[in-house]
Amino acid sequence: MGFQKLSLKGRALRLLAQREHSRSELQTKLARHVQEGEDLQAVLDELQAKDFINPQRVAESVLHRRAPRLGAQRVLQELRGKGLDEELVRAAAAQLQDTEYERALAVWRQRFGSAPPADTPQERARQMRFLAARGFAGDVVRRVLRHGHDEPQD
Repeated sequence: MGFQKLSLKGRALRLLAQREHSRSELQTKLARHVQEGEDLQAVLDELQAKDFINPQRVAESVLHRRAPRLGAQRVLQELRGKGLDEELVRAAAAQLQDTEYERALAVWRQRFGSAPPADTPQERARQMRFLAARGFAGDVVRRVLRHGHDEPQD
């Protein structure tokens, strides 16, 4: 199979076939491939009009892929980084809020098991840093370390 030069639209469709991309992401990834006479904005407009670029699907995709392993802060940062509007980000935040503790507990248990944290301040701090680095809020991190080894909380 010989090398074939892809059009901007072809490149965009190839990227979209791999996963959902926001308009901003596609613009960044395709900008270096623009040839003289090509109109990147027109290509993106066409793809958006045909619903190939859909911000709601991008947000849902990120939530589905990233929320099980990351806290709300990190997931929302990723959504903003994709250039999604603040209204979508706020809706995602509301969705994540309800499951933040359960997700943090699952991540903590996967990493540390269900035994209580060692009583040393160093080990407790290490576990707190682990969860905080994944974007979980401080109050959630403290609840997980306080109750994580107990039976599941309702």
